[in-house]
Amino acid sequence: MPSIFDESDSAPSGLPDMSHVPDAVPKVERIYPYSLRPYNVLGKHYTPLRTAKGYVEEGVASWYGNKFHGNKTSIGERYDMYAMTAAHKTLPLPTYLRVTNLENDRTVVVRANDRGPFHGNRIIDLSYSAASRLGMLGKGTALVEVRAIDPRNPEASQKAASKHAKVSKSTRLYLQVGAFGDLENAQRLQARLKTHLNRPVRLESADTTNGMIHRVQVGPLVSVEIADQVTTELEPLNIYHIQLLLQ
Repeated sequence: MPSIFDESDSAPSGLPDMSHVPDAVPKVERIYPYSLRPYNVLGKHYTPLRTAKGYVEEGVASWYGNKFHGNKTSIGERYDMYAMTAAHKTLPLPTYLRVTNLENDRTVVVRANDRGPFHGNRIIDLSYSAASRLGMLGKGTALVEVRAIDPRNPEASQKAASKHAKVSKSTRLYLQVGAFGDLENAQRLQARLKTHLNRPVRLESADTTNGMIHRVQVGPLVSVEIADQVTTELEPLNIYHIQLLLQ
């Protein structure tokens, strides 16, 4: 697995064009029991989902290449950066996913067979081929929608994915760093973050089936790079479970 974010990772020499590589073809597969076990990485605890049904999330995608090419994935397969695969922290393995780059509307289908990424606010690590087809190699990251595919009805996810909203220049990013049932707890965290970060920190309250929830969010932020910087600034406060929001 790509156990931690590694600046020394790289693309294959010559940056070969992967536009000809076809999408992964969803099929019914046995879920590896080992992939459902809770685990810890870099002091963080992860509890895998029992099913991928209904999973959809927006956030930041990254990719991994040469450094891990040929290494064993979390389920024992060899990582092939030229195949259409991905790493995810909590989905059952394997799971087929439709990934859409919200910045250019390109879409690919990948097979998640590995654990990761374990850096900041990333929600998925893509193979070199998948990242190439999504047009994200230059930046290294992209704002994406990740949607699980039911192999018994893959067309349903394609129809749902076509309804997503493309990111525009007016889109702003927020980092949600906490959600509280107690308003005072949320206000204390908000005040603490304003002092530590010297950035806007808002408090959003919503009435849910579990009562009022008060969410503390840093932003607006103008780019993924700034969101990464803020994520790093939050580490001394022991704030790690961060959710990226697009608005």
